[in-house]
Amino acid sequence: QAQLVESGGGLVQAGGSLRLSCAASETIFSIRSMDWYRQAPGKQRELVAAFTSAGNPNYVDSVKGRFTISRDSAKNTVYLQMNSLKPEDTAVYYCHARSIMAWGTAYDYWGQGTQVTVSS
Repeated sequence: QAQLVESGGGLVQAGGSLRLSCAASETIFSIRSMDWYRQAPGKQRELVAAFTSAGNPNYVDSVKGRFTISRDSAKNTVYLQMNSLKPEDTAVYYCHARSIMAWGTAYDYWGQGTQVTVSS
């Protein structure tokens, strides 16, 4: 059973929009954070959007003003609204969650990845 289930990727023209969703399974306990990474061909995986410890959204410079991260904590779901997409946004997007147990051990979970392709 997948513990992080992503949806919403696809093919879109430059300037278009997509919305990614990531739902965490009930088998993941004590989730402290959920965020989005992406990996383009030949490049390292990079953090795209996350929440700070104060709960404020934070973005990599290249997506600021275009992407919006949001979450529904009650549903353990995180979203990534992507507007004004550019060809350089083409990548596999991964949802990531970190849980921290009462005794302090941290666990990292990754979604299966969803392909986002932006055509010029």
